[in-house]
Amino acid sequence: MMGMDSTAALPQPQYATHDVVNQPPPLAPYDASDDTALIEGLRREGAEWAEEGIRRLGMRAGSAEAQEWGELANRHEPELRTHDRYGNRIDEVDFHPAWHHLMRTAVAEGLAGAAWADDRTGAHVARTAGGLVWGHTESGHGCPTSMTYAAVPALRAQPELAKVYEPLLTGREYEPGLRVPTEKPGLLAGMGMTEKQGGSDVRTNTTAATPTAEPGVYTLRGHKWFTSAPMCDVFLVLAQAPGGLSCFLVPRVLPDGSRNTFRIQRLKDKLGNRSNASCEPEFDGTVAWLVGPEGRGVKTIIEMVNCTRLDCVMNSATLMRRTLVEAGHHVRHRRAFGARLVDQPLMRNVLADLAVESEAATTLTLRLAGAADRAVRGDEQERAFRRIATAVGKYWVTKRGPAFTAEALECLGGNGYVEDSGMPRHYREAPLLSIWEGSGNVNALDVLRALSREPDAADALFGELAHARGADRRLDATVTRLRNELAETDQVGARRLVERMALALQASLLVRYAPAAVADAFCATRLGGDWGHAFGTLPAGAGFDAILERALPGLN
Repeated sequence: MMGMDSTAALPQPQYATHDVVNQPPPLAPYDASDDTALIEGLRREGAEWAEEGIRRLGMRAGSAEAQEWGELANRHEPELRTHDRYGNRIDEVDFHPAWHHLMRTAVAEGLAGAAWADDRTGAHVARTAGGLVWGHTESGHGCPTSMTYAAVPALRAQPELAKVYEPLLTGREYEPGLRVPTEKPGLLAGMGMTEKQGGSDVRTNTTAATPTAEPGVYTLRGHKWFTSAPMCDVFLVLAQAPGGLSCFLVPRVLPDGSRNTFRIQRLKDKLGNRSNASCEPEFDGTVAWLVGPEGRGVKTIIEMVNCTRLDCVMNSATLMRRTLVEAGHHVRHRRAFGARLVDQPLMRNVLADLAVESEAATTLTLRLAGAADRAVRGDEQERAFRRIATAVGKYWVTKRGPAFTAEALECLGGNGYVEDSGMPRHYREAPLLSIWEGSGNVNALDVLRALSREPDAADALFGELAHARGADRRLDATVTRLRNELAETDQVGARRLVERMALALQASLLVRYAPAAVADAFCATRLGGDWGHAFGTLPAGAGFDAILERALPGLN
């Protein structure tokens, strides 16, 4: 009939050239707390009371919703607005709603400052364990929660300020936006230490602090090169006062409701950590309150550094575990050369090697958290152990992160090299943890400093290692060699010394707490030399089945 589409009755073309097969299903939802080493460490370090909450948080972290938040927060990066529509300087940073969802959960779950207000034994361990599972979502929002956690002990150097701000920094309510800090239900803290001319050499800072007529109140003039995160409510800042380098608390909004001068020149265009805003602020007549005595800025803020270094170890361990889970999921569902990838002997070697490294990192992280918790409660031996072991762990675990993440990505082959997989985001994140809060050299030198200035630090380290004496001949030999090297090491050999310390410490923990297959594989390779230069070179006799069943239950 006229007007009728003459093609309507014809067969429609089929455009698909193939069916999608041999691809894994989405990983989410999954349980990010399904990690035997983590749960055992949580119990061992005194926070068994937190297990139910950690398991609940693990399910939420692995949910499709939370995983999407992580993806969206990185796809839609923060945007700087220096002025409002009328030309007024506002220096605000806008974030995608997904960022706020992540932050709201993290703060509510006690991953910011809440542990300092919790009297229960193991509160700091529980917080670290929470970070190990919630970090499966994405890493960037861990920066402000970490700094908020770390700001509390530094702020206590000025009791009057701590009385006002600590209850807000330790709260569990997240309220974005800038307004008078004391009118908000909860606060976030950032820090501004480094300057472009000095970096980690903060004693070369040029930002000047001028006293006002009001005791304890100063005005700052200068700049900072790398300040995270500008949307926080208050900042700990180093500046040169008449008495020398000092620590100050800088609010974004003053008590009268006016904006403090905090001119954001630009946001950093970073390799990774892109969901999180880092900036270059300028101070010009910026109001600041002295924290601790004049001239003692580094000593005041060092406690903050110890806390954030622990979080660097935690975040590296989290990235290892997250990418191992992703790799295990892929090889369980992918077939090549007539068999599942997980059934290929060489792939099993790679996965088992990664699993051993991941467990060593997680176990050390929780041991450091336990030391921090006990040190806060007055244990001097644990304080000394924490002092040296945190720097050792920060150096080594964060160094292992990039190589580990690259190998886990490679388990996915080309699928892991595309953004949709999420693995490139994890890979870009990994180097940050070694750089943040002191690069490898800074941490290695800090270990040497502790050994020379704090004799109880070495005693505490060897006291820890002594708990595993006689359990493994390779470990015993390493400890003996370590003792002999202490008196001879200078800057040139600092990295080698700290590496050996870290491996001995991880081995001692695995020998004491991990199954024989895991501990023996670690000692044979990392201490005994029966290893190659890449992951996947475990000796043929390593217990692959036992290692993989522990790390990734149901994979075999």
